[in-house]
Amino acid sequence: MVVSMTGFGRGKAESEKNAVTVEMKSVNHRFCEVMVRMPRQLVDVEDKLKKIVGESIKRGRIEVFVTVSGERSSTKSLQTDYSLLQQYVEALKTIEKEQNLPPQSLSFQDILGMEGVFTTHDEEGDNAEVKELVQEAARRAVSELYKMRQNEGERLKEDLMNRICQIEKSCEEIAKLAPTVSEQYRERIQKKLQEHLGDSFDEQRVLTEVAMFAEKADISEEITRINSHIREFKETLESGTQMGRKLDFLVQELNREGNTIGAKAHSSSIASLVIDIKTNLERIKEQVQNIE
Repeated sequence: MVVSMTGFGRGKAESEKNAVTVEMKSVNHRFCEVMVRMPRQLVDVEDKLKKIVGESIKRGRIEVFVTVSGERSSTKSLQTDYSLLQQYVEALKTIEKEQNLPPQSLSFQDILGMEGVFTTHDEEGDNAEVKELVQEAARRAVSELYKMRQNEGERLKEDLMNRICQIEKSCEEIAKLAPTVSEQYRERIQKKLQEHLGDSFDEQRVLTEVAMFAEKADISEEITRINSHIREFKETLESGTQMGRKLDFLVQELNREGNTIGAKAHSSSIASLVIDIKTNLERIKEQVQNIE
């Protein structure tokens, strides 16, 4: 099965007190890269989320967004460091005494400005439930994401198969035209020689020249390799395994053989077919970049 690297998935999980939503979106990437954005107090569940994603997704850049709402989202406690507050008070008294300053009474506003005296703390008691909800929602999101990637992959497969078949037809036309190239070359030489020398030119010289041209213009090996790559491409599309990198390699090989044929053939008809091949290959290359 062909699987695209582009997709989106959303999963939700709820309890009586809390609700969690996990959204995932993925784009193409050489490897599997997972980026998680979630509330800071849940950061220790990040590795579990990456593992959940990795169980289904093998390639792509996946962004994961976690949203928590409900009672847990606002559960915090206030802590007061009385020891630190006492040190502030003692320090102020010392300054007043050493600098001969009049005694000052501290206001509540003054105390609020003392760094570290008041801190907020997330209650850990409810974290276990929320973390379970996060993982449950993540499993649902990645399932939806994978289904979307599968559906997109099927559309990619259909397009790729159509285009590789067009390339195969162009290659068949080239194979039919290839034997006529040398004959056309011989006719052109004979015509030019007759125009300048009449019938007194050396026929053997012409045959030798044509034989040398035919050897240089021979594209039978390139056609054989292209057909082999096309068969491999089709089989890979049907293999049902991770195939993106292999298909990308085959596209490069097909493009290389097409360039060689275009350079060797010396035929406008074949050159036109090579352009058709390269046009389809360019589109295939873009599509293959998005396959897992």
